[in-house]
Amino acid sequence: MNLKNIFRDFNPSKFLVFTSLLVFSLLFALRLDDTIQWSYWVVFLPIWIWKLMVVLGALTGSYIWWKNPHYRVEGNNYVQFKAMVICTGMHLLLLMFEILACDNLESQHNRHPWILVFIPLMCMSVISIGICVWAVKNDRSFELELFSSVNILQFIFFALRLDNTIDWSWVIVFIPIWIVMCTAMIGVLYAIILAIILVKSPDIIPEQRRGNISSAIGYAFLVIPLLIFEILLTNRLDGDNHIKYTAITVPLFISLITLICLAFGAKGGNCWWFGIRKDFCQFLLGVCPFLQEYGNISYSLQNDDTDPEENIVETAKVDMCQSKKHHISDQPRAVVPVISIETPD
Repeated sequence: MNLKNIFRDFNPSKFLVFTSLLVFSLLFALRLDDTIQWSYWVVFLPIWIWKLMVVLGALTGSYIWWKNPHYRVEGNNYVQFKAMVICTGMHLLLLMFEILACDNLESQHNRHPWILVFIPLMCMSVISIGICVWAVKNDRSFELELFSSVNILQFIFFALRLDNTIDWSWVIVFIPIWIVMCTAMIGVLYAIILAIILVKSPDIIPEQRRGNISSAIGYAFLVIPLLIFEILLTNRLDGDNHIKYTAITVPLFISLITLICLAFGAKGGNCWWFGIRKDFCQFLLGVCPFLQEYGNISYSLQNDDTDPEENIVETAKVDMCQSKKHHISDQPRAVVPVISIETPD
């Protein structure tokens, strides 16, 4: 475990999103089971915090962008800022859907038709197709946009089923999700088989071998519990079982916790959120210098081949801060002659 690499590859945006979804899923399941009687506006509080952080980050970044025109010509700042604006627009559409859905759930009778509630999601799905093309051209990540674009048909089915316009069983309504999950399962099987093959290959360095194994395990803990959750949910909605929603969402919690853990190695992120203009790790270390003491410490388990009686030796090594080396002056030093003290005769 190397704390320096964990901090360096940390993606704060994904950590915020997945943590908010985890807390919201727990509160929403408890509310559906009547374990808590809170208002839906309170249950959606993690979602509101998530969207508030997005809006504040975008406003702060935009203020710094317009106040300092010289930042616009540095590197790929223009692409980064444009990506932040696009992401903010997508989150605002998502926020409109969440407000309408929360208002419908709070009212005793559906105040708005569900097809109207899902219109922001449908618009977001259509726009996401063009955003995905732009992201590929500019080498940007597009997880939210890809998720929205491939589920446009699912959103339509959900709205029609909730309005009782169609009386299909929920297993049929979830057909678009089953197609997506089958594709994801094929990807998981491919990752597992590839990891097994590379483990036996002598030409692969240990770091790549460990990376492939970690990816396969991470994808398996993400996709398989999510598929189990969807199967249990459809059976619950169709009345085939009477399991509590809290128990049904346990596999979903496993998937979300996996995503939170993967956020520590996701890298990426946009440097213009809140106008920090640098990697989040560098910004955090600048604000809290005492974290450098912990970020420069790594722990490793190494095999000792010289001693056959000990297979694994636990060692701890401290990485010296390399930034101190850059501050050493390159000017020539004064040469002082050696003074020798001779003993008198």
